[in-house]
Amino acid sequence: MAAPRPLPDPDAPPVARGGRFWSARRVPAVLLALVLTGASGLFLYDVVAVRAGHSAMSWRKELARGLADHHLNDTWVLVGAGIAAALGLWLLFLALTPGRRRLLPMRRPYEGVRGGLDRKAAAMVVRDRATQVSGIRSAQVTVRRHKVKVRALAHFRDLDEVRAELSQTLGSTLTELGLARTPRLVVRVRRPGKD
Repeated sequence: MAAPRPLPDPDAPPVARGGRFWSARRVPAVLLALVLTGASGLFLYDVVAVRAGHSAMSWRKELARGLADHHLNDTWVLVGAGIAAALGLWLLFLALTPGRRRLLPMRRPYEGVRGGLDRKAAAMVVRDRATQVSGIRSAQVTVRRHKVKVRALAHFRDLDEVRAELSQTLGSTLTELGLARTPRLVVRVRRPGKD
């Protein structure tokens, strides 16, 4: 039986940088593959049929006639080209962006091990810690990739004292989350019923 590995030191630098998680995006890929496979299979069948001495399918004759009759500046040709270009740009965007924006990458203390923290889970942890600070009645937390925004209601104590204690507590909480890049903390404290 192998001895358990010791837990990493949280202050030690990570072994590897925790990059963002990439989405597989299977649904757009499958839909595009099915459409292209069906269209190319239909064209291939028609070409083979013409080479074998049969006449071309009627839709292909109509398509060839329609393409010969319509000019490039025709409205329907431009609309079709715009739709095709928009779909192409959308597929390129999907291929070049990570996609899983809800997951925040965590530090990688060991090579080959990756972890991610859901933004909602991080927001719940920060909110729970915020409500433990003396004087805080409630808190709303928004977690983004680079920023954590906390809006808290204080029902007693001086607002500056509450804000200072809340900033210190939540700063250490964000460090304890173990994220690859600690987000910037923005704290707003107010009394109930005031903006």
